[in-house]
Amino acid sequence: MIPLVHDFAGETVLVVGGGAVATRKARRFAAEASVIVVSPTFTDRLRSADGRATEDGRDAETTTETDGGRIELVRQRLEPDDVAALIDRAEPALVVAATDDPAINAATEAAARDRGVLINRTDVSGGRDPGSVVVPATVEDGPVTFAITTGATSPAVSRYLRERIEAEFDGVGDLARLVGDVRTDLIDRDVDPETRREAVRSVVRSPAVQKGLQTGETNPRQLADGIVERVRDHADDPGDTSEGQ
Repeated sequence: MIPLVHDFAGETVLVVGGGAVATRKARRFAAEASVIVVSPTFTDRLRSADGRATEDGRDAETTTETDGGRIELVRQRLEPDDVAALIDRAEPALVVAATDDPAINAATEAAARDRGVLINRTDVSGGRDPGSVVVPATVEDGPVTFAITTGATSPAVSRYLRERIEAEFDGVGDLARLVGDVRTDLIDRDVDPETRREAVRSVVRSPAVQKGLQTGETNPRQLADGIVERVRDHADDPGDTSEGQ
């Protein structure tokens, strides 16, 4: 499997199941997509916010506001033959099969494949068929996202790595924003690509810039600008450094 990053803004994700795993998936995708969760029962985390009852021919339905986004809860007891119509109605970009019934999960996977819809089946591990996706463990800090997966073979290892990354790279989002601003400024100033790459690399690797971002004792942008000017000065006048020395 090859990792990809998918933009779900404006898309719908359908989660079949209302247990703990379905809850984690729903809350994860609700940060970006519209999420519909279908199950006869839901965890307290899915039902925690006040809902708004609606009537459209289905069983009682509520919309739940979470700290991650908007999740629509549809209380419905599913049989394997029900899933295809459910997918047709929701028109999702991704279907998550997260029930404790292998027959329903298998029917969900088959119906999604028939319709060319991405499928994440949570009760299988290891190798996957084309069209299947694995939702990795993630660490997010501003514009930076780390994705960790063991191919669903060892969630414990994924959790361990996530904790290590959180501790090791705390605050890396601020560094990414700073470097992005520096890079944009260099592009606007028509700095040549080679010098620009060297300047950006030098800012990224500067312990002084990283310390300034973490402690606030110094102005990291001023430090970055100083590094950039030194790199540009060296590019314009490399001094006595010459080929063969």
